[in-house]
Amino acid sequence: MGERRSYPGVPVVVAPPWRGGRPEDHQLPSVRGLVSADFTVVGAGLAGLSTAYHLLRYAPGTDVAVVDAGHPAAGASGHGTGLLGPRAGPPVDSAIRRFGPDTARRMHRASEDAVADALELCRTLDVPVRTGEQLVVARSPEGLARLSGQSAACRALGLDVPPLSAAGVRERIDVPCQAGLLYRQTATLDPALLTAALARACVANGARLYGRSPVVGRSGTGSGGTRLVFPRGELRTGAGVFAVNGGAGALGLPVGTVAPLEVHAIATEPLKPTVREVLGEASGAALVDAGRLAPYFRLTPDGRLVVGGGRASLPGRPPGTAGARKDDRARLATWRWLAERMRGLHPLLADTAVTHRWTGRIGVTLDDLPVVGPLAGVPGMWFIGGCCGHGLALSIAHGAYVARQLVGGGVGGGLSLPWHRSAAPTLPFGGAGRVVLRRYLDRLDRNVRREH
Repeated sequence: MGERRSYPGVPVVVAPPWRGGRPEDHQLPSVRGLVSADFTVVGAGLAGLSTAYHLLRYAPGTDVAVVDAGHPAAGASGHGTGLLGPRAGPPVDSAIRRFGPDTARRMHRASEDAVADALELCRTLDVPVRTGEQLVVARSPEGLARLSGQSAACRALGLDVPPLSAAGVRERIDVPCQAGLLYRQTATLDPALLTAALARACVANGARLYGRSPVVGRSGTGSGGTRLVFPRGELRTGAGVFAVNGGAGALGLPVGTVAPLEVHAIATEPLKPTVREVLGEASGAALVDAGRLAPYFRLTPDGRLVVGGGRASLPGRPPGTAGARKDDRARLATWRWLAERMRGLHPLLADTAVTHRWTGRIGVTLDDLPVVGPLAGVPGMWFIGGCCGHGLALSIAHGAYVARQLVGGGVGGGLSLPWHRSAAPTLPFGGAGRVVLRRYLDRLDRNVRREH
């Protein structure tokens, strides 16, 4: 991830700025021979590590193993852009139409609780967080129409999401726009740092972490447990969770379609203090465009501007295979599009250099809802995934929720998640399935994606 590639005009690091050139925090043993655990977590991202952390919190002394094909934060959790804010499922006006006002309100409240819990976890683990506001703004007629529908829906549900005038937005960030919505309980942070802190806390509380151990097979044990097979060993467990997000299909998990998609981001050189001031450094505000392709902007503690959004894509094909060069061109085009949006945000950014560009792989479902539930036909094992780009707060909440269920359901409090389910709608990936998925990506481009 510390590789440098030269694109026209600017040499860039192909990694987030908080990971570029930094050695990995964990050199973990792989699974070798026959091992066992009371609970096993497959996937050492935020969702998996949150599950392990809360298992050990609710049932101290429990034998917990965490297994990853790479290392903690190797996937989406280490490549997000660090926007922490409320959102679960489709935009709130769509949620009202699809599920009714009561469920839409409950979904939004649950996502607000997830943000609060994530902030509390950061305080507990001493992970630096910049609290502030998140502004969703309209900078085009299309964006204004979308924003108006969401504002009306928030008012109808009694949610604390007040509208802002153009002047109200510019009081916080000096960017011209037509209107905005204000989300108060939000923050920005380094997602890789949070993931690493969770991993250390799990180890300190007694969990065993294994890396470089992809699952290559699974079966029942005959005694109600699960046998997981790895290249150099196997692990037998009584219960646990597959927190593998868009990797579900590769493992043959019966969760419907949780499709892996690549999303894009860039980061700039450190900005001058005068530039940071007009971009809202004092208030800690982040900006999300309500228009098509939903670019969003936030400052880092060292004064860089991170920009995410743009067109999501299907996972790139391996180097040297047919279509890989086309994938590279598409990726570069999206990075350039983000750079253009960055430089067009404010005149003071016109000559700002991009120093980091990267992609992160998320998991999406056809109905925009996560999958969090027990796996059909796999006793004791659960699945977490499909947050559709809103996984920073939700992954932590999902881990705590699954941990409660695994140790008996009554520990730790909390009601059932509004989107508790074992599978999403299924879409075959061959033939016509890819056409439908491409149409779904086009629809994603028209929705606001406020976290990656």
